[in-house]
Amino acid sequence: MTRTTRRNFLRAGAALATTPILSALASANLFAQAPANNSMIWGVLLHLGHNMWGDCPSAYTPPVDRLTCDEKLWDELTELSAKSGLNMIVVDLGEAIQYKSHPELAIEGAWTVEKLREDIERMRKLGLEPIPKLNFSACHDFWLGEYARMLSTKPYYKVCADLIKEVSEIFDKPRFFHLGYDEETYGHQETLEYVVVRQKELWKKDFLFFIEECDKNGVRPWIWADYGWNHPEFLEWAPKNVLMSNWYYGKDFNPESCNYVKYYLDLDKAGFDQVPTGSNWNNDDNFGMTVEFARDNLQKEKLLGFLQTPWHFTHPEDHEHNTRSIKQVQEAKEKYYK
Repeated sequence: MTRTTRRNFLRAGAALATTPILSALASANLFAQAPANNSMIWGVLLHLGHNMWGDCPSAYTPPVDRLTCDEKLWDELTELSAKSGLNMIVVDLGEAIQYKSHPELAIEGAWTVEKLREDIERMRKLGLEPIPKLNFSACHDFWLGEYARMLSTKPYYKVCADLIKEVSEIFDKPRFFHLGYDEETYGHQETLEYVVVRQKELWKKDFLFFIEECDKNGVRPWIWADYGWNHPEFLEWAPKNVLMSNWYYGKDFNPESCNYVKYYLDLDKAGFDQVPTGSNWNNDDNFGMTVEFARDNLQKEKLLGFLQTPWHFTHPEDHEHNTRSIKQVQEAKEKYYK
């Protein structure tokens, strides 16, 4: 997910179970205050990690070697989410955790696994469902360090499998595991020092590898769905258990003039469960418009909820933007799902 390229995209556009597992968790009091599985998802993506949008000092968001997530703001945003009627936090982990399987990925100040577990429990007590996200797109995997330059090799597959297994365990087998998997094109990487794009059968092979790893660990795979914008055959072979999040951040919700919006209808027709994704990246109207369009045009039983993506880091200077994004979810929920 590239802030620069999504910004450019917007300019161009303008000119979310497994009953036995949950029962066990509930008996352990871990899900005592978490939302019911059949409730509509009202979520927001928040960032612990940072190194997903650039590989060089000249990048729009250059990589860091020290944790930048402000813990006070993290607590404030999650608490505000609960107070505002949201029930899910998608946690963008990246390099911000001292993974026990691969401690070499952690940067200075990264949270320990124990600290992350404590925060997961804190969020659940607030009534929030924490969902892990690790972006395995070749465009957004700089958090993988040296392994980001080993795509589709035995060491790469092992590291990725190890991380999915460990994170699934840390989050107590969550309902979903967000794999990212967006924007793997040359156009999204042309300003970077190292460019790699999987295509055709290799893209498919690697994608299915990640889906299988999620299946092995009892978590449902969740992705950004934009690969299908330029590959219509994707809807024919993609496993139906993949939760799709198409995304569009503009204001033109006419599917006849906006292909990004039309793709919501394509996914619906193909029978995929969806969590449509909006953002306040460049305007404050998109999330509400996304909710209204999806409510009125998608199959109710296939519409699992909505995700807000502010695409600002958890930094004090981004306080107002992140806060506003959460309030927009509350406003849309109250307006369109009374």
